[in-house]
Amino acid sequence: MEIGYIFSGLLVGLLVGITGVGGGSLMTPLLVFLFAFKPAVAVGTDLLFAAITKTGGAWVHHGSHKSVEWRIVGLLAAGSLPAASITVLVLRHYAAIGKEISHVMTFTLGIALILTALALIFRHRLHKVGRETESHEPGRFGHLQAPATVVLGIVLGVLVTLSSVGAGALGTVALLFLYPRLPTVKIVGTDIAHAIPLTALGGIGHLSMGNVNFALLGSLLIGSLPGIWVGSHISARIPERVLRPILATVLMLIGFKFVL
Repeated sequence: MEIGYIFSGLLVGLLVGITGVGGGSLMTPLLVFLFAFKPAVAVGTDLLFAAITKTGGAWVHHGSHKSVEWRIVGLLAAGSLPAASITVLVLRHYAAIGKEISHVMTFTLGIALILTALALIFRHRLHKVGRETESHEPGRFGHLQAPATVVLGIVLGVLVTLSSVGAGALGTVALLFLYPRLPTVKIVGTDIAHAIPLTALGGIGHLSMGNVNFALLGSLLIGSLPGIWVGSHISARIPERVLRPILATVLMLIGFKFVL
Protein backbone atom coordinates (compact mmCIF):
# COMPACT_ATOMS: atom_id res chain seq x y z
CA MET A 1 0.00 0.00 0.00
CA GLU A 2 1.39 3.34 -1.08
CA ILE A 3 2.28 5.83 1.63
CA GLY A 4 1.02 8.57 -0.69
CA TYR A 5 -2.46 7.06 -0.77
CA ILE A 6 -2.55 6.78 3.03
CA PHE A 7 -1.41 10.38 3.43
CA SER A 8 -4.04 11.51 0.89
CA GLY A 9 -6.70 9.65 2.86
CA LEU A 10 -5.48 11.37 6.03
CA LEU A 11 -5.59 14.81 4.39
CA VAL A 12 -9.06 14.30 2.94
CA GLY A 13 -10.28 12.86 6.24
CA LEU A 14 -9.04 15.95 8.08
CA LEU A 15 -10.82 18.27 5.64
CA VAL A 16 -14.02 16.25 5.80
CA GLY A 17 -13.95 16.33 9.59
CA ILE A 18 -13.26 20.07 9.70
CA THR A 19 -15.60 21.29 6.95
CA GLY A 20 -18.22 18.55 6.62
CA VAL A 21 -17.78 18.58 2.85
CA GLY A 22 -18.27 15.18 1.21
CA GLY A 23 -15.07 13.22 0.66
CA GLY A 24 -15.85 12.65 -3.02
CA SER A 25 -15.47 16.36 -3.73
CA LEU A 26 -11.91 16.15 -2.45
CA MET A 27 -10.81 12.56 -3.01
CA THR A 28 -11.81 11.96 -6.64
CA PRO A 29 -10.01 15.03 -8.09
CA LEU A 30 -6.97 14.12 -5.98
CA LEU A 31 -6.87 10.60 -7.40
CA VAL A 32 -7.28 11.84 -10.98
CA PHE A 33 -4.86 14.78 -10.85
CA LEU A 34 -2.19 13.72 -8.37
CA PHE A 35 -2.09 9.95 -8.89
CA ALA A 36 -3.28 9.82 -12.53
CA PHE A 37 -6.00 7.22 -11.98
CA LYS A 38 -8.60 6.85 -14.71
CA PRO A 39 -11.78 8.74 -13.79
CA ALA A 40 -13.82 5.52 -13.71
CA VAL A 41 -11.42 3.86 -11.23
CA ALA A 42 -11.24 6.99 -9.08
CA VAL A 43 -15.04 7.26 -8.97
CA GLY A 44 -15.67 3.55 -8.37
CA THR A 45 -13.10 3.30 -5.58
CA ASP A 46 -14.28 6.50 -3.94
CA LEU A 47 -17.92 5.35 -3.96
CA LEU A 48 -17.09 2.22 -1.94
CA PHE A 49 -14.82 4.33 0.27
CA ALA A 50 -17.75 6.69 0.94
CA ALA A 51 -20.17 3.85 1.66
CA ILE A 52 -17.83 2.45 4.32
CA THR A 53 -16.91 5.74 5.99
CA LYS A 54 -20.47 7.12 5.99
CA THR A 55 -21.80 3.98 7.67
CA GLY A 56 -19.98 4.95 10.86
CA GLY A 57 -21.33 8.48 10.67
CA ALA A 58 -24.90 7.28 10.19
CA TRP A 59 -24.53 4.89 13.13
CA VAL A 60 -23.56 7.80 15.39
CA HIS A 61 -26.36 10.06 14.12
CA HIS A 62 -29.02 7.37 14.44
CA GLY A 63 -27.82 5.67 17.59
CA SER A 64 -26.53 8.59 19.65
CA HIS A 65 -28.39 11.64 18.33
CA LYS A 66 -31.58 10.13 16.86
CA SER A 67 -31.03 12.65 14.09
CA VAL A 68 -32.06 10.69 10.99
CA GLU A 69 -35.42 11.50 9.39
CA TRP A 70 -36.14 8.14 7.78
CA ARG A 71 -39.17 9.40 5.83
CA ILE A 72 -36.93 11.88 3.99
CA VAL A 73 -34.30 9.17 3.47
CA GLY A 74 -37.01 7.03 1.87
CA LEU A 75 -38.13 9.84 -0.45
CA LEU A 76 -34.54 10.54 -1.52
CA ALA A 77 -33.87 6.84 -2.08
CA ALA A 78 -37.06 6.49 -4.14
CA GLY A 79 -35.45 8.80 -6.68
CA SER A 80 -31.73 8.14 -6.25
CA LEU A 81 -31.54 4.34 -6.25
CA PRO A 82 -33.48 3.81 -9.51
CA ALA A 83 -31.53 6.70 -11.11
CA ALA A 84 -28.21 5.20 -9.96
CA SER A 85 -29.23 1.75 -11.26
CA ILE A 86 -30.15 3.13 -14.68
CA THR A 87 -26.92 5.14 -14.81
CA VAL A 88 -24.88 2.00 -14.04
CA LEU A 89 -26.72 0.08 -16.77
CA VAL A 90 -26.01 2.86 -19.28
CA LEU A 91 -22.32 2.89 -18.31
CA ARG A 92 -22.15 -0.90 -18.64
CA HIS A 93 -23.76 -0.73 -22.07
CA TYR A 94 -21.29 1.84 -23.38
CA ALA A 95 -18.36 -0.02 -21.83
CA ALA A 96 -19.55 -3.29 -23.44
CA ILE A 97 -19.62 -1.79 -26.93
CA GLY A 98 -16.23 -0.17 -26.46
CA LYS A 99 -17.37 3.43 -26.11
CA GLU A 100 -15.08 5.67 -24.08
CA ILE A 101 -16.90 6.97 -20.98
CA SER A 102 -14.01 8.84 -19.35
CA HIS A 103 -14.91 12.14 -21.02
CA VAL A 104 -18.52 11.97 -19.81
CA MET A 105 -17.41 11.12 -16.27
CA THR A 106 -14.76 13.86 -16.25
CA PHE A 107 -17.24 16.48 -17.50
CA THR A 108 -19.85 15.39 -14.94
CA LEU A 109 -17.22 15.51 -12.20
CA GLY A 110 -16.39 19.09 -13.18
CA ILE A 111 -20.04 20.14 -13.10
CA ALA A 112 -20.54 18.43 -9.72
CA LEU A 113 -17.50 20.21 -8.25
CA ILE A 114 -18.70 23.60 -9.49
CA LEU A 115 -22.15 22.97 -7.99
CA THR A 116 -20.52 21.88 -4.72
CA ALA A 117 -18.46 25.08 -4.62
CA LEU A 118 -21.60 27.16 -5.19
CA ALA A 119 -23.37 25.20 -2.47
CA LEU A 120 -20.58 26.01 -0.03
CA ILE A 121 -20.70 29.70 -0.91
CA PHE A 122 -24.49 30.12 -0.79
CA ARG A 123 -25.34 27.53 1.86
CA HIS A 124 -26.33 29.95 4.61
CA ARG A 125 -28.15 32.28 2.22
CA LEU A 126 -30.27 29.45 0.77
CA HIS A 127 -31.09 28.21 4.25
CA LYS A 128 -32.11 31.75 5.25
CA VAL A 129 -34.37 32.07 2.18
CA GLY A 130 -36.02 28.76 3.04
CA ARG A 131 -36.63 29.83 6.65
CA GLU A 132 -38.02 33.22 5.65
CA THR A 133 -40.36 31.68 3.07
CA GLU A 134 -41.63 29.17 5.63
CA SER A 135 -42.09 31.81 8.35
CA HIS A 136 -44.00 34.24 6.10
CA GLU A 137 -46.31 31.62 4.60
CA PRO A 138 -46.16 28.48 6.75
CA GLY A 139 -46.98 25.27 4.93
CA ARG A 140 -47.60 26.96 1.58
CA PHE A 141 -45.11 24.75 -0.23
CA GLY A 142 -45.59 21.72 2.01
CA HIS A 143 -47.32 19.72 -0.73
CA LEU A 144 -44.26 20.16 -2.95
CA GLN A 145 -41.71 18.88 -0.43
CA ALA A 146 -42.19 15.17 -1.13
CA PRO A 147 -42.01 15.33 -4.96
CA ALA A 148 -39.15 17.84 -4.80
CA THR A 149 -37.25 15.47 -2.50
CA VAL A 150 -37.72 12.59 -4.95
CA VAL A 151 -36.50 14.80 -7.82
CA LEU A 152 -33.49 15.78 -5.70
CA GLY A 153 -32.83 12.07 -5.21
CA ILE A 154 -32.88 11.49 -8.97
CA VAL A 155 -30.36 14.28 -9.56
CA LEU A 156 -28.08 12.99 -6.80
CA GLY A 157 -28.37 9.42 -8.08
CA VAL A 158 -27.04 10.37 -11.51
CA LEU A 159 -24.39 12.81 -10.26
CA VAL A 160 -23.02 10.51 -7.56
CA THR A 161 -22.85 7.44 -9.82
CA LEU A 162 -21.03 9.36 -12.55
CA SER A 163 -18.73 11.46 -10.35
CA SER A 164 -18.94 10.24 -6.71
CA VAL A 165 -19.67 13.90 -5.85
CA GLY A 166 -22.96 15.31 -4.58
CA ALA A 167 -24.02 13.11 -1.69
CA GLY A 168 -22.45 15.49 0.85
CA ALA A 169 -22.49 19.24 0.32
CA LEU A 170 -25.10 19.35 -2.46
CA GLY A 171 -27.53 17.05 -0.68
CA THR A 172 -27.18 18.91 2.60
CA VAL A 173 -27.73 22.36 1.08
CA ALA A 174 -30.77 21.22 -0.91
CA LEU A 175 -32.31 19.65 2.20
CA LEU A 176 -31.65 22.81 4.22
CA PHE A 177 -33.66 24.71 1.62
CA LEU A 178 -36.47 22.14 1.34
CA TYR A 179 -36.79 21.52 5.10
CA PRO A 180 -35.83 24.82 6.80
CA ARG A 181 -37.58 23.88 10.06
CA LEU A 182 -35.42 20.83 10.64
CA PRO A 183 -32.35 21.30 12.89
CA THR A 184 -29.07 21.19 10.98
CA VAL A 185 -27.96 18.04 12.85
CA LYS A 186 -31.02 16.21 11.49
CA ILE A 187 -30.33 17.44 7.96
CA VAL A 188 -26.75 16.18 8.17
CA GLY A 189 -27.77 12.85 9.72
CA THR A 190 -30.47 12.31 7.08
CA ASP A 191 -28.09 13.15 4.23
CA ILE A 192 -25.45 10.74 5.54
CA ALA A 193 -27.98 7.93 6.00
CA HIS A 194 -29.23 8.37 2.43
CA ALA A 195 -25.70 8.45 1.05
CA ILE A 196 -24.93 4.92 2.31
CA PRO A 197 -27.22 2.90 -0.01
CA LEU A 198 -26.61 5.33 -2.86
CA THR A 199 -22.81 5.14 -2.74
CA ALA A 200 -22.92 1.38 -2.06
CA LEU A 201 -25.14 0.77 -5.09
CA GLY A 202 -22.98 2.99 -7.30
CA GLY A 203 -19.79 1.42 -5.96
CA ILE A 204 -21.04 -2.13 -6.55
CA GLY A 205 -22.06 -1.13 -10.06
CA HIS A 206 -18.57 0.19 -10.77
CA LEU A 207 -17.08 -2.90 -9.11
CA SER A 208 -18.95 -5.09 -11.61
CA MET A 209 -17.22 -3.12 -14.38
CA GLY A 210 -13.77 -3.52 -12.81
CA ASN A 211 -13.55 0.10 -11.71
CA VAL A 212 -12.45 -0.49 -8.10
CA ASN A 213 -8.84 -0.66 -6.89
CA PHE A 214 -8.91 -2.53 -3.57
CA ALA A 215 -5.30 -1.76 -2.63
CA LEU A 216 -6.08 1.94 -3.07
CA LEU A 217 -9.33 1.55 -1.12
CA GLY A 218 -7.55 -0.04 1.84
CA SER A 219 -4.87 2.64 1.89
CA LEU A 220 -7.42 5.45 1.80
CA LEU A 221 -9.37 3.92 4.67
CA ILE A 222 -6.23 3.55 6.81
CA GLY A 223 -5.48 7.25 6.41
CA SER A 224 -8.95 8.74 6.37
CA LEU A 225 -10.56 7.20 9.46
CA PRO A 226 -8.13 8.78 11.95
CA GLY A 227 -8.14 11.93 9.81
CA ILE A 228 -11.91 12.31 10.14
CA TRP A 229 -11.69 11.73 13.89
CA VAL A 230 -8.97 14.36 14.36
CA GLY A 231 -10.65 16.84 11.99
CA SER A 232 -13.97 16.56 13.81
CA HIS A 233 -12.28 17.41 17.11
CA ILE A 234 -10.34 20.43 15.85
CA SER A 235 -13.13 21.84 13.66
CA ALA A 236 -14.31 24.19 16.41
CA ARG A 237 -10.89 25.84 16.55
CA ILE A 238 -10.72 26.72 12.84
CA PRO A 239 -12.96 29.59 11.63
CA GLU A 240 -15.48 28.17 9.15
CA ARG A 241 -15.89 31.56 7.48
CA VAL A 242 -12.21 31.40 6.47
CA LEU A 243 -11.86 27.77 5.43
CA ARG A 244 -15.10 27.32 3.46
CA PRO A 245 -14.46 30.14 0.91
CA ILE A 246 -10.93 28.84 0.32
CA LEU A 247 -12.20 25.30 -0.18
CA ALA A 248 -15.00 26.52 -2.45
CA THR A 249 -12.51 28.46 -4.60
CA VAL A 250 -10.25 25.41 -4.98
CA LEU A 251 -13.19 23.17 -5.92
CA MET A 252 -14.44 25.76 -8.41
CA LEU A 253 -11.05 25.98 -10.12
CA ILE A 254 -10.70 22.20 -10.29
CA GLY A 255 -14.26 21.92 -11.62
CA PHE A 256 -13.59 24.35 -14.44
CA LYS A 257 -10.38 22.50 -15.30
CA PHE A 258 -12.38 19.29 -15.71
CA VAL A 259 -15.09 20.98 -17.78
CA LEU A 260 -12.93 23.09 -20.08
